[in-house]
Amino acid sequence: MRYDLIIFDNDGVLVDSEPIANRILAGHLTELGHPTTYEESLRDYMGGAMHRIHEAVLARSGRRLPDDFDELFHARVFAAFHRELEPVTGVAEVLEKLTADGVPYCVASSGSHERIRVTLHRTGLLDRFGAGHLFSSQDVGRGKPAPDLFLHAARERGVAPERCAVVEDSPLGVQAAVAAGMDVYGFTAMTAREKLAEAGATALFGRMAELPALLLS
Repeated sequence: MRYDLIIFDNDGVLVDSEPIANRILAGHLTELGHPTTYEESLRDYMGGAMHRIHEAVLARSGRRLPDDFDELFHARVFAAFHRELEPVTGVAEVLEKLTADGVPYCVASSGSHERIRVTLHRTGLLDRFGAGHLFSSQDVGRGKPAPDLFLHAARERGVAPERCAVVEDSPLGVQAAVAAGMDVYGFTAMTAREKLAEAGATALFGRMAELPALLLS
């Protein structure tokens, strides 16, 4: 099937940000008296919007995170991104192939618009996405696994959901794409294959070099 729109998640799919962000998140939560390991952060929060962190901590501890939690967390993360962040290996070539074949693509991320732009700029990918091609959970209010963000992106790009393919690396993202009625290709670099398969991925791949054959066949 040839798709009319490819929707990319950002963190972990376009930019190699998940190890950095989850290391900092685990440390930040632990400092605040909510002991969290790096592995637990990946398991519980990878692919989700910030409100998911607040809701989970409140449910587990009965305590709300400080009002400045998001601001301080993002300041730490952005500082680390400027020092360390790199694009996911092979993703630039994937975008070049889609452009050459005339297949439209966009970004739909649980991260804020600021985070999307900071990470894509730092990794040299921002210029590959034109105006109106960056979508955030901020646009819809509910993050993944709700389908709202993917449906919003498809609607804004004028493409029916069933004509879209999503590229995701988290179970939450895969669940959101499935709920939106879209095919979803699970990138297994950070997440076990069985977890993405259980979430409903259409197909799985471990290297970006494998993705064009899946999307353009």
